[in-house]
Amino acid sequence: MRDRWATRTMFLFAAIGSAVGLGNVWRFPYLTYEFGGGAFLIPYLIALFVLGIPLLILEFAIGQKLQKGAIDAFKSVHGRLRGVGFMAIASGFMVVIYYAAVMAWALVYFLRSFSARLPWAEDAKGYFFGNVLQLSDGIGQVGGINWMLLAALAVVWILIYFCVWKGVKSAGKVVMITMPLPIILLIALFIRGITLDGALTGIFYYLKPNFAALLSTEIWLAAASQIFFTLSLGFGIMIAYSSYKKETQDIAKDAYVTAFANSAISIFSGFVVFAVLGYMAFSTGVGVPDVVASGPGLVFVVFPQALALMPWAWFFASLFFLTLLMLGIDSAFSLVESVNTVIADKAKNAVKHKIAFVVCLVSFLLGIIFTTNAGLYFLDVVDHFITNFGLVLAGIFECLAIGWIYGAERLRTYINKVSEWKVGPWWSVAIKYVIPIILTILVVVQFIKEIGANYEGYPTWAIGIGWLTVVIPLVVAAILAFRPARTKIRL
Repeated sequence: MRDRWATRTMFLFAAIGSAVGLGNVWRFPYLTYEFGGGAFLIPYLIALFVLGIPLLILEFAIGQKLQKGAIDAFKSVHGRLRGVGFMAIASGFMVVIYYAAVMAWALVYFLRSFSARLPWAEDAKGYFFGNVLQLSDGIGQVGGINWMLLAALAVVWILIYFCVWKGVKSAGKVVMITMPLPIILLIALFIRGITLDGALTGIFYYLKPNFAALLSTEIWLAAASQIFFTLSLGFGIMIAYSSYKKETQDIAKDAYVTAFANSAISIFSGFVVFAVLGYMAFSTGVGVPDVVASGPGLVFVVFPQALALMPWAWFFASLFFLTLLMLGIDSAFSLVESVNTVIADKAKNAVKHKIAFVVCLVSFLLGIIFTTNAGLYFLDVVDHFITNFGLVLAGIFECLAIGWIYGAERLRTYINKVSEWKVGPWWSVAIKYVIPIILTILVVVQFIKEIGANYEGYPTWAIGIGWLTVVIPLVVAAILAFRPARTKIRL
């Protein structure tokens, strides 16, 4: 008998925890600032309703109705569609390998926060790139293994293993702590941040609307891209998680709650980030635009530097990096669980903790490349191609498979049968036409950029590695399509 979430709350916490990750802290606030401030919320919310929620409903519905992980779920739709599920799972698996490396960085910072004077107080940038990463001068200079990061990576994977070793039974218990805890920690950081000098100036820069930016296609593409990535779409996660729900559970309401919670946390994270950045600008005598950054540069250079300026710096630094760890752990083990679910569906009698052990061990071994002196470069390349191509292509194929082969209206009938909040015909239109078109535009625009110049000036061989992370899953998906499963189940 298939495992079940003990309660609906556990499922919602797991889904929200998967969606809410490091990108909510280091990507969304920067995008808002960069693309029109408060005006960015207009295309962001439109993308949420037009792209995010419909696709989230689709993934919840597939998993819940078919009671299978991504690969077997699409195989049930049509034997030739196994590759769609494989594309999602393969992309998600590659993401968690380097995502765990970022969590290892956060773990190092968390442990080193417990000192009277923070070790990065004098030079946060030099500390991150020189002391923690021991970064080489280029991707071609791999150097040796950073043993400190390797040890931290091992600890991270041990934590992930014990989150998923009993499947949803262990994951469900973990998310009851790891989902609400980072929200509580963010609230604590906000309360501290808003009392600092310059905090309101920082928040003003975060929200100051520039409605002229709405005339640029770039802001709309950025909003669509952020919505797609932040809801863990295209990974196979939400299909796996919803496969452990009862077949009669409300799909539409769960999707709306998950999507709104994720967006609310993203917006709130912006207040936390820019309150602290405002304080940093005030303390160093520069403008807020001079301290704004995104990605690893924000959370491992700029933010630590700002925290070092505060009274009780060690306490708030440890609080911040614990928040990052809690945000990361839910997203990481959800990616692992999506892989475990697929394997468990195939190996009916396999013991869950053995599956989890093998997946975690293989992931750890593959992740060692990200603990070398060129680890950050490899991480940057793989992340760029997976997020801009692999996951987006998986989303396109999902919509085409359900919208045109299984039948969007057919699935909508089931959704409305089990949902209190009914889904109108607009949903079928979104799945069949709107979402595939939007995602195709994202892929085409990005592809044009790629052929124009090598990403970040990396050598051609490194760019080739990036393309392999996209091409290999595509080739396997094509092989699975041309060599269909022996059984074809049309439900």
